[in-house]
Amino acid sequence: MSFEQLEFQHGALRFTGLAQGSGPVALCLHGFPDCARSYRLQLPALAKAGYRAVSVHLRGYEPGSIPADGDYSSQAITEDVLAILDQLGEESVHLVGHDWGAIHGYRIAALAPERFKSLTTLTIPHMGRFVTEAGKHPKQLALSWYVFFFQLRGISEYAVARKHYRFIRMLWRRWCPDWEPPEDELLAVINTLSKPGVTRAALGHYREVLGPHAFPLTAAAKKKAMYQVPVPTLLMTGERDGCVNSAVCQSLMHEEDFPRGLTVREIAKAGHFPHQQQPEAVNAILLEWLAQNDNRA
Repeated sequence: MSFEQLEFQHGALRFTGLAQGSGPVALCLHGFPDCARSYRLQLPALAKAGYRAVSVHLRGYEPGSIPADGDYSSQAITEDVLAILDQLGEESVHLVGHDWGAIHGYRIAALAPERFKSLTTLTIPHMGRFVTEAGKHPKQLALSWYVFFFQLRGISEYAVARKHYRFIRMLWRRWCPDWEPPEDELLAVINTLSKPGVTRAALGHYREVLGPHAFPLTAAAKKKAMYQVPVPTLLMTGERDGCVNSAVCQSLMHEEDFPRGLTVREIAKAGHFPHQQQPEAVNAILLEWLAQNDNRA
């Protein structure tokens, strides 16, 4: 499968991406543990439907995009994305995010709604709700054990990388029951993480945005966490997701947080990577959604 290779710059940081097609831009952001190839099954479908489909590596997933100050905040990621949009020459695009791409996607859309025709997120709910209401869902807290483990600097990097990233294979297996990911795609993810500094950088997203300091405890902090996302939003969640329980995920999506509209769809027989496990179902929903929002200025 052949993709156009792209390069972007934001200050001292350098990013690469994959692309196909021409037309309105659909910008895709991957999650953890993953890379820009996460959308290899979406880019051709989007291109065929008349879109310029672009998938980029998040900050820190390449040696050239590791920030010297260790800033992996959603504000920093927003600035990266806006710089990419400017270099693409686009005023307004469709934004698609899976896992960390979704986590950052909500904040990006909230911080710069005028730049997005629509937001599509996969497998992750509104993060303000997630961190604020996590205590109501003990089953989800148990599933999220790795988030707390990743706060252990040095120890978690060693554990993730040892025995040629066996930890990553374990996560994919637990998060995607009854599915065997293609070996070459797992190796692409492992190759991404094994580049100098990338494992630590990838875990830096968890430490910056989901560390102990990020959980709102005061009433004022909780109110601030319930930020609105004024962009039409679609969430797709995997029925068998072993990372973020689908029922919990859906319960944390509140219509009042999405004043431009919210649609939630559950993907049958899919785990935490529904766009890779059930690409035909996901692509059909995604293309219908984008078409509905193509005319937004």
